[in-house]
Amino acid sequence: MAFDQAEIQALFTRDGRYLCARWGRPVAPVIFGLADESLAVFRDAIRATLADARHPLAQTDPEMGANMLTFFLRGWQELRDLPDLDGLTGQPGLAERLTGSDAEQYRLFRFDPDGTIRACIGFVNMGGRLADAHPGLLAETLAMRAMLSFARDVVPSPELAALIRAAYDPVLPGAATDPSHALRLAARLQA
Repeated sequence: MAFDQAEIQALFTRDGRYLCARWGRPVAPVIFGLADESLAVFRDAIRATLADARHPLAQTDPEMGANMLTFFLRGWQELRDLPDLDGLTGQPGLAERLTGSDAEQYRLFRFDPDGTIRACIGFVNMGGRLADAHPGLLAETLAMRAMLSFARDVVPSPELAALIRAAYDPVLPGAATDPSHALRLAARLQA
């Protein structure tokens, strides 16, 4: 069953503000903190998700080198060891906030002047509930959550994949702040 307009609007509304943004530049991912045998699973999930959305993958971003950074940690306290974390995230005290939280992961986006996604930085705490997560499912989940500016966590499904494909339709804007955009997405899902 496809998402309807209200469900789509809820997926992109935080604090009463609607924002649906997609990547505006090719995605150049880099992953930190995984063993070599796990790395391929996560790279393949990113590659498959981008291919399904018909969005390009790149080796490097000309301005930033990598623009999708994912850090796997054994616990939030490891964030304190990351050099210039405040500069990377623009959020002073992030390590302390996450250490005191029950969060399994944290993701933030940077945006280009046109509102499209410029970068996605994700942190995944593998020391808690995610320690026993299936690598394939976790990889797919993280890849899908990085494709759009979701206001809440989403779970991989055929319906979510269809929504991501619809949002990457070149006819639609790369970023939208008007909630009526959800109606346009819903119409594409019903077609």
